[in-house]
Amino acid sequence: MTPEDFEFLSTMVKRESGLILTEDKSYLLESRLMPLARKRELGGLEDLVQLCKKGTDSSLVKDITEAMTTNESFFFRDIKPFDIFRDATLPFFLDRRSTQRSVRIWCAAASSGQEPYSLAMVLNEMSAKFMGWKTEIIGTDISTEILEKASNGLYSQFEVQRGLPVQFLVKYFEKVDENWQISKALRDMIQYKEFNLLDSLTPLGKFDIVFCRNVLIYFDQETKGKVLDRICDLMPNDGLLFLGGAETVLGISDKFKPVPNFRGIYQVSKAKEEDAFENHPAVIASTQAGG
Repeated sequence: MTPEDFEFLSTMVKRESGLILTEDKSYLLESRLMPLARKRELGGLEDLVQLCKKGTDSSLVKDITEAMTTNESFFFRDIKPFDIFRDATLPFFLDRRSTQRSVRIWCAAASSGQEPYSLAMVLNEMSAKFMGWKTEIIGTDISTEILEKASNGLYSQFEVQRGLPVQFLVKYFEKVDENWQISKALRDMIQYKEFNLLDSLTPLGKFDIVFCRNVLIYFDQETKGKVLDRICDLMPNDGLLFLGGAETVLGISDKFKPVPNFRGIYQVSKAKEEDAFENHPAVIASTQAGG
């Protein structure tokens, strides 16, 4: 790939998705885009770039963007956030939303669905406590192809072996030929929508809990700040944001503040003391138990 072709493609991908591709990632462009070039019966990436520059194929930019932004996911990734979700976050909102009896959760960059389904399994395990509640999980991604896979909830043996407790495999999945499909009841708990984090987030509505894990690492500082500010606009003062272990809001956005003793968990900065997540009894108990 020529430096000029790399510059063209990396600039286009950043414009469309926010993804930053440095020159040392040229191998990633080649490995992700060569299958697309072959699918379109092109000679290689040079032909792909030339076709893109012509602007005669309106779907090509979208296909390239999807190919570059489809990332690996697996069930209960970095298990700790899901323990915090179960032991501290849900008890907090059971109290905080006892009048409304509703809670909305957003999984940004949901990929092939393992994260939202992991949350759905946790919620289902606590279904007795949420009897009569309206619980919503929205999973979004820029890729329509990966969202179709997520909606189908069909996973290979390799995929279900990565992070999924065997008791949940037995309880929530059924064998379909060589694959495993998550139960319809859990599939029905999640709405999947195509969405770009660079666009206005207002159409998504308000959310009590947002999982935006292992997404910001691909953006530059300015884009990270804009995305975080937009997410905050969707959240109440006691809302909670989950980021990946290598991500932070510090030095990027003042809209969120870290929750003490909980790595990767942030609360809206406007939260008053009585709204503070860390002051809730379940959260204190979780912290004392090593949560």
